[in-house]
Amino acid sequence: MGPLQGIQVLEFSGLGPAPFAAMMLADMGAEVLSVERASGSDLGIRMDLRFQVLKRGRRNITLDLKSVDGLRLARRLVAGSHALIEGFRPGVMERIGLGPEDCLNLQPRLVYGRMTGWGREGPMAMEAGHDINYLGMTGALHAIGRADAAPVPPLSLVGDYGGGGMMLAFGLVCALHEAGQSGCGQVVDASVLDGVAALLSSVHGYRAAGLWSDQRADNMIDSGAPWYDTYRTRDGKFVAVGAIEDRFYANLLQVLGLAEDALPDRRSRASWPILRKRFAEKIVLRTRDEWGALAEGRDACLTPVLALSEATQHPQARARGSYIEIDGVVQARPAPRFSRTEPDRPSAPAQANNDLTAVLTRWGLCPSEIGELNGTATQAASPQHLKDPGHA
Repeated sequence: MGPLQGIQVLEFSGLGPAPFAAMMLADMGAEVLSVERASGSDLGIRMDLRFQVLKRGRRNITLDLKSVDGLRLARRLVAGSHALIEGFRPGVMERIGLGPEDCLNLQPRLVYGRMTGWGREGPMAMEAGHDINYLGMTGALHAIGRADAAPVPPLSLVGDYGGGGMMLAFGLVCALHEAGQSGCGQVVDASVLDGVAALLSSVHGYRAAGLWSDQRADNMIDSGAPWYDTYRTRDGKFVAVGAIEDRFYANLLQVLGLAEDALPDRRSRASWPILRKRFAEKIVLRTRDEWGALAEGRDACLTPVLALSEATQHPQARARGSYIEIDGVVQARPAPRFSRTEPDRPSAPAQANNDLTAVLTRWGLCPSEIGELNGTATQAASPQHLKDPGHA
């Protein structure tokens, strides 16, 4: 089940953005086959398969793409696919004979998804990089953190998964929709650099209007404003305050027990240090959970800052069923939700098994072809061959 049921996606395994995009498509019902490289990984990462959440919902095979038979099978799989995902440095897929031109000749309706860090052109196209590097080059990293401290990397959420994987998945679905109308495939060229720039669209608008400063922690939503920040509570934990609108700000003051007419005008930046001090003095008097209980149902935009282990157990997350457990591993439920084509529960990352014939049959290979390819591919026993976008 799922809105992408019937779509077959061939993923050439990589790291971060590309497998996240593949997971999103698999979560929505697409049948994704991940091709693992026989050469393995140079990252030194070894983690039990069931913990590799980005690998959920799909099967894996190992191919030696440098061998004649391995390449022949890969090309045969391409011919039976609706979409392809790859995340290598520019030129790698072309050199092994699986570039867009090669693959579109095999399957004219193919949507060929490419994921890089810096993009396929420009002076940095061939350079290695990670999430923190791409954020640094877009201005996003400069904008996150305290004014008197170094910028703070926001995990890999903004670059790899937001600007990279989600943008690639969005582009693939757009192109699949168009291919259904035109009958023609095309290349989807996604880069983390471009994706993060797109995520910053509203900030660039604020800056052009003179409403955003390049000074870190000096703006409305970067902890500059005292009503959009985190505060330490009596038990050493934190609450998050996000009372931007006037009515929510008024509610926040009521929860904190502060009289608005006894405070300076919040529209004056000169008053921000005074307001921050008053908020901090009040909030430190109670525990995090006491403040959460006081603010609940009052539209004050004050909420507890939860640890990851706490977030999975919060009543709101439990009411929504936001988390599921697969093979003993708690993880996010597929998102978003659908009223009519709700996807099935994802399967755990594929273990080694003996159904390679069934897998290849699903991709259109007949029994005689499968017999001829005996030994060319093996079901991946532990798909850990990870590669970073921009890495060959």
